[in-house]
Amino acid sequence: MKRRDFIKISGAASAIVASGIPLYSQPSLQSITASNIPRWRGFNLLEMFTEHGNSPFREEDFEIMVDLGFDFARIPMTYWNWSKPDNWMEIDEDELKRIDDVVELGKQYNVHINLNLHRLPGYCVNRADMEPHLLFGEDKSGRQKALEAAKYHWRMLARRYKGIPNRELSFDLLNEPPFSDSEAIYVEVAKALVAVIREEDPERLIVADGLDLGQTPVMGLADVGLVQSTRGYLPKAVSHYTATWVPENEFETKEIPIWPLLDDKGNTWDKEKLRGEFIEKWKPLTEKGVKVHVGEWGVYKNTPHDVTLAWMEDVLSLWKEADWGQALWNLRGDFGILDSGRKDVVYENYKGHKLDRKMLELLRKY
Repeated sequence: MKRRDFIKISGAASAIVASGIPLYSQPSLQSITASNIPRWRGFNLLEMFTEHGNSPFREEDFEIMVDLGFDFARIPMTYWNWSKPDNWMEIDEDELKRIDDVVELGKQYNVHINLNLHRLPGYCVNRADMEPHLLFGEDKSGRQKALEAAKYHWRMLARRYKGIPNRELSFDLLNEPPFSDSEAIYVEVAKALVAVIREEDPERLIVADGLDLGQTPVMGLADVGLVQSTRGYLPKAVSHYTATWVPENEFETKEIPIWPLLDDKGNTWDKEKLRGEFIEKWKPLTEKGVKVHVGEWGVYKNTPHDVTLAWMEDVLSLWKEADWGQALWNLRGDFGILDSGRKDVVYENYKGHKLDRKMLELLRKY
């Protein structure tokens, strides 16, 4: 695999530090634990996000992230890339090599890699019904079968990457657990997955998404030694305007968004409303010493650009105040800073890509 030489990487890192955007903020690289993490900032990389994602991870993405001052890549993956629903216990080792590659790219470029199972046996936020047994279903026998398979896959990954330092690698158990009146089943699932990972690699840094699609802190996991991951997708009327994959009942209004926003129920969405949803809601957890990271966030390309930037500045300032890192859903694509396809942006040519300079500078500001 192609690699840039160490001098070039070191030079890029030095330039970033000189610009005031450190590769890793406090604490030091040597002391990263669930209670002591840097304020990592970066992007999701989507090469293994679906079963059709059979392209290799791009070294260019890592060059760009380092060049622009970012240090974190969340890797949402579906297990369908290396296994199939009709035989959860069969693993295609050749497909795992792509995960090896992205872990190695992270190491080479000093970008932290967060491996996330976006679809694991028994659950995905998108079409969970395509699984033979449901991890959060009503059938207890089916739940147990799905859990055993999910444990099998995480054990395999934990064994494969055992001993890689936490400064380089972390695990995110499952993406966006469902809406629920009780956290009990999710807590049971998460603890079971944590247990098998720690049997293989006791010191591994582990992240658990919040309940209700990442929006609700999970107090039942407060004492397990995990980072919790939240989301930045409220109000959906701003973050997902015209997005066809979002259920219609999740939109606060279908009108062309402005910011601040008045929804169809007469509620005003502004920075203080976001403070309640994104920060205050999580205080019972953070007051127990649990660290929080924003695993996904952003604004779909059809929201007006000026509204997008105004909303983004409010949420970024709140997260910086809370000392939380974050990962935009795209580097390249509909939510990203590169090649987003927005019709109301004057793009800058950057390494053969269309760069949204205003969005980039906002991210760098915070």
